[in-house]
Amino acid sequence: MTRVWKWNRPVTVREVLEDLQKERSIAYTTVMTVLDNLHQKGWVRRQAEGRAYRYEAVSTRAAYAAALMNEAWSQSDNAAAALVAFFGMMSEEQRQALTDAIRVARLPETGEQRRPAEQAEAPEQAGSPEQSPPAEPSAENPAAGEGPHGR
Repeated sequence: MTRVWKWNRPVTVREVLEDLQKERSIAYTTVMTVLDNLHQKGWVRRQAEGRAYRYEAVSTRAAYAAALMNEAWSQSDNAAAALVAFFGMMSEEQRQALTDAIRVARLPETGEQRRPAEQAEAPEQAGSPEQSPPAEPSAENPAAGEGPHGR
C-alpha cells in the first residue's frame, strides 16, 4: 500500500515489483498475491488493462490513519483518559499539527476562514468537530484490524 499511496495513481504489479526489487529480492507472484488480497479486502480497486490490472487505493493514507485512531479511541472505556495519554506521547511537532487540525475542523462550513478574534469569541458557532469525511476502512470493512500493510 505504501507504493500505491506514494504514487497516487493506478499502478501495475510490474511497477510495484520493480520498485520493491530495488530494496530486496521478491517474486512477481508475491506482489500479485498481495495486491489481489488488498483488492479482495476492499483496500484497492482494480481495472483490467490488457492481460494485467492497474490497482488504485480506495482511500488515502490519512483516511486510513484517521480510521485506525478512531477505532483505537472507541475501544477505550475512558475516552478522555485515552486522549490525555495519547497527547502526552506526542512530540511538539505533532501537538502543533493537532492544534492546526482543530483550527481547521472548527471553520464554518461556508469555507470562509474566521479571524483569530472571532475564533476565540465564538467557538460554539464553528462547525462540529465530529464532522469528518467518511474514513475507510471502517469497522464494517472486512479488512478491519488487519490493515493494508499485511501481517
